Amino acid sequence: MSETTAAPGTAPALRRARRAATVAFLAHGLIAAAWVARIPQIKGHLGLSDGVLGLALLGAPAGVVAATRAAGPAIARWSSRTVTLAAGAAGAAAVVAIGLSWNLPSLVAALLALGASLGMMDVGMNAQGVAVERRYGRPLMSGLHGAYSVGTLAVALAGAGAAHAHVPVAAHLAVLAAAVLAVLAIGCRGLLDASADVHEEPDADAAPAAGRAGRWALAMLGVIGLCSFVGEGAMADWSAVYLKEDLGTGPGLAGLGYAGCAVAMAAGRLAGDAVVARFGPVPVLRAGSLVAATGLGAGLLLAHPAAAVTGFTLFGLGVAVVAPVTFSAAGNLPGVPAATGIARVTSLGYLGLLGGPPVIGLLAEGAGLPWALAVPAVLAAMIVVLGGAAGRAGR
Repeated sequence: MSETTAAPGTAPALRRARRAATVAFLAHGLIAAAWVARIPQIKGHLGLSDGVLGLALLGAPAGVVAATRAAGPAIARWSSRTVTLAAGAAGAAAVVAIGLSWNLPSLVAALLALGASLGMMDVGMNAQGVAVERRYGRPLMSGLHGAYSVGTLAVALAGAGAAHAHVPVAAHLAVLAAAVLAVLAIGCRGLLDASADVHEEPDADAAPAAGRAGRWALAMLGVIGLCSFVGEGAMADWSAVYLKEDLGTGPGLAGLGYAGCAVAMAAGRLAGDAVVARFGPVPVLRAGSLVAATGLGAGLLLAHPAAAVTGFTLFGLGVAVVAPVTFSAAGNLPGVPAATGIARVTSLGYLGLLGGPPVIGLLAEGAGLPWALAVPAVLAAMIVVLGGAAGRAGR
């Protein structure tokens, strides 16, 4: 990353761009977690088993895979700003469709649209974030991803409250979608224009070799993201089901499982830029992943609601900086356009985030949900081994 700072004349525009990017990340979190606290009600309303729900959730990763493949060309044609805003609006519409689902096919179709919009928006807003971070000349991505976590926390708490108050799912999600559209329209006007998507390499002669090394680095960053995001998706889609159906809690308390994860993740990300700057990405990734693995594993072994919520919370804290570190590294690799690098890491990360929960559901059908939820703990432990790739990519 360049060490230069913004010229005084451009600082106000950069501050507006940073605020707009922060709002975009917040809106993405609102969309991504909009329905997670209501999954038990949707599952019960449609009469789905764990296995069938797991299959239904495959719609989202299918949408993500298609969207991330198209994100790079879309950004090159229309800009990351346009892609971010359009995908955000599409995501709000998909949230409404989930609330209106009346059978399994309609739910799958809505999740397909949700995944596509989330994948496209993720690449666009991270390209914006990398551009702003590059112009500031200091780490900012963890704070931006912290805004995403604040969004997921807000809707998780709102969803838990709506479930406790027996608010109809369709009404709850429609109101939330309208709020997302308002947030995008008002808060994202300062996003950078198409010039933000062009980055000149400091050493053009070194770009081809850097590009070859960059492809390997992207693969490793994607695997790290996959290992983390499987757990994030599992916390979002299965923590409430586990607390309600395996530990016998009420719907309100069941929603606190993911809320605890989101609180810890938000706190970790908001503090993450300073922590990574002080200790470096590799030690932070490894220490955090160890906390995530041991916390979640212990919570599942104790099989008590308080222990489970604590385990989900520690998992969120432990993996908090994985996404910002990997996305920032991918967007700054020499010889790799930022949107391309982010899209490739996003495709693998979201494969874990949205493809992991269906696998968890299928495993739960045979081995039980507690054993299935142990998979994210194992994958978090793998980041301890693979974390060095983030440092090599950063260099």
